[in-house]
Amino acid sequence: MIANKEAFSYCEKLARTHYENFTVGSLFVPKNLRQHLYSIYAFCRWSDDLGDETGDPARAYRLLDDWENQLNSCYKGKAEHPIYQALLETIAEFHLPKEPFWRLIQAFKQDQVKTRYQTFLEVLDYCKNSANPVGHLVLYLFGYCDEERQKLSDLTCTALQLANFWQDTAVDLQKGRIYIPLEDMQRFEVSEPDLHQSTAGKNFKKLMAFETERTRDMFIKGMKLIQMVNGVLKIDLRAFTKGGIAVLDGIKKIDYDVLLKRPVVPRRLKLKILIEALASLPFSA
Repeated sequence: MIANKEAFSYCEKLARTHYENFTVGSLFVPKNLRQHLYSIYAFCRWSDDLGDETGDPARAYRLLDDWENQLNSCYKGKAEHPIYQALLETIAEFHLPKEPFWRLIQAFKQDQVKTRYQTFLEVLDYCKNSANPVGHLVLYLFGYCDEERQKLSDLTCTALQLANFWQDTAVDLQKGRIYIPLEDMQRFEVSEPDLHQSTAGKNFKKLMAFETERTRDMFIKGMKLIQMVNGVLKIDLRAFTKGGIAVLDGIKKIDYDVLLKRPVVPRRLKLKILIEALASLPFSA
């Protein structure tokens, strides 16, 4: 077992070497929280990689099973992997429940066995495991554990997950996964073979416009949480929300043709979003 400092350094390196829409553990996060944010991120990143990087669903499921067993051991005070060694301290200091970590693993397991979703409710149920637990864990770090804030966080986290689904439609299709609800595809007369076309037809564009607009509505409803938290968390929530909406705007800008091109948020726009989030702090913190 390595020292806690080494374990946290391992988590930080893992976090810093993976690209995300916005950098995890920015300089604005209080130093006493930063290492714990890294440990949570590292757990999410490692879990995701176990599910996505093996190329074999059966093997990925077994690896995730073992990862879940290590989670159970961690909550009994035993840890061998550096990520769990760091999490031991994070869990103890912030009294983090096991359920959010467990739910995340279940989502990655589900990806190995379920590749189609009949209804939007099924997709939302997936997001309860794949996205919402992250928001709950971050709220715990900043001292918030009430149900009202968690529900608002769920709106934002689910919206971020959905925005990523629509953005990565073509990428996920290459992995054999479709997160667009089949009931919506039927409603807009879009077939699965249509998704394999090099460019989107008018029906698909109408479908994607529908999905992005109801995702935008979730972002807007979740924005109430920004006024219910303080300090750097207010900055992060505003930035992540505006960043997610920027992804939806990017999809609209390319006329919803995510089959032809994956929309990205330009670096200058990310910087603008961050500056605006920082500028809002003195007036609302």
